[in-house]
Amino acid sequence: MIATDSLARLFAEAAVEGAQPLWTMMDAMVPPRPQPKAVPHVWRYEALRPLLGRAGTLVGTQDAERRVLMLINPALAPPHTTDTLFAGLQLILPGEVAPAHRHVAFALRFIIEGDAAYTAVGGEKVTMRRGDLVLTPSWEYHDHGHEGEGPMVWLDGLDLPVYQFFPANFAQPYSEERFPSVEAASDTHLRYCWADMEARLQAEDGPYSFAEYEHKQTGGPVSRVIGAAAERIVGGGSSPTRRETAGIVYHVYKGRGFTVAGDARLEWEKGDTFCIPSWMPYRHEAAKDTYLFRYDDRPVLEAIGAYRREASAS
Repeated sequence: MIATDSLARLFAEAAVEGAQPLWTMMDAMVPPRPQPKAVPHVWRYEALRPLLGRAGTLVGTQDAERRVLMLINPALAPPHTTDTLFAGLQLILPGEVAPAHRHVAFALRFIIEGDAAYTAVGGEKVTMRRGDLVLTPSWEYHDHGHEGEGPMVWLDGLDLPVYQFFPANFAQPYSEERFPSVEAASDTHLRYCWADMEARLQAEDGPYSFAEYEHKQTGGPVSRVIGAAAERIVGGGSSPTRRETAGIVYHVYKGRGFTVAGDARLEWEKGDTFCIPSWMPYRHEAAKDTYLFRYDDRPVLEAIGAYRREASAS
């Protein structure tokens, strides 16, 4: 043993070998509570919708494979809406076709505005209407088109940030603009109508109700990584206070109110989208009858044993 040995010398010599002491950064590696980098934030549809309309004039489908405005968390860089989830607003105009491709990432679409556009997924042509939830499973060819009138806008939800940690995501274009498809059956596992979800929420008594979307084929979450649900809050009512290790993206289908998330107060109305970071206590307050759509990373957290929930966190 060297008589003049020291921690500084140990650390320096370990660094030469590409090693560092864990004990000096244990709190950072294994913190006493979840440490999300995302912050609570609300994206206002009233402000973003005109910008999306301008993009429709300035950017054609030949110039952008998907015409999307990403909703980026103020504390993070693209593609992060939360630490693990991506959200974006996509616009398609009458007569347009967003060309077929496929990718490893799972995607869901929640329809905000318009009807008669479609997503063709794996050979099923799914017509979309306001409030529909439409799934795009991993590695299925899909294209979007619009055969109706007026603009169509939906919220894209993907697990893209997960692939910042697992570098396994990539996309592959199809050889033609459209993948061959036929009209989907009314009970397709790719589409979940809002009327069905609203009926489930209304069937529960009280000022607040919660219901998860269940995959029509598996009975489980809508994907292995992302889950989806909806909530109802009567005007003047509130949700329970809770916190989850899941990161959550909310969209206001109907209503107006605010959410207290940690120390932040997020005011929202119909069309707005907002996020709740992991393990942050939150509560919704409704100024009028409200319906919220949400998606989260709960399924992947459950798969690795990392999902936790407290129903009344302080």
